[in-house]
Amino acid sequence: MMPNLSAKLLVRNREIETDSEGYLRNLDDWSEDFARAQARREGLELTAEHWDLIRFLRQFYQERGVQPQVRVMIRHFTQAWGPERGNNHYLHELFPRGGPQKQGNRLAGLLKTKGEH
Repeated sequence: MMPNLSAKLLVRNREIETDSEGYLRNLDDWSEDFARAQARREGLELTAEHWDLIRFLRQFYQERGVQPQVRVMIRHFTQAWGPERGNNHYLHELFPRGGPQKQGNRLAGLLKTKGEH
């Protein structure tokens, strides 16, 4: 797949431009409706736990200007949800297409993390 190809996602009768993997071209185009539409496109039904993680990603990025590493997410969600659900395996079950760092960032309207192709 060529990363420069773009795609459009219809969100409330507005075309939102993404790259070929579904990452926003313009981060200001993010909305909860975008997250829902992108999740549908990826075959994922968002639950309260998905929203907790999406909001955590967005807040972390807004406060620090970078996406959290997976170990930071694990630490946070182990405290929030307990060790049975805050672990790496569970977070990857929630976001089966690339885990919380890829699929989570995509749905949260954030950029690809460094090193992603």
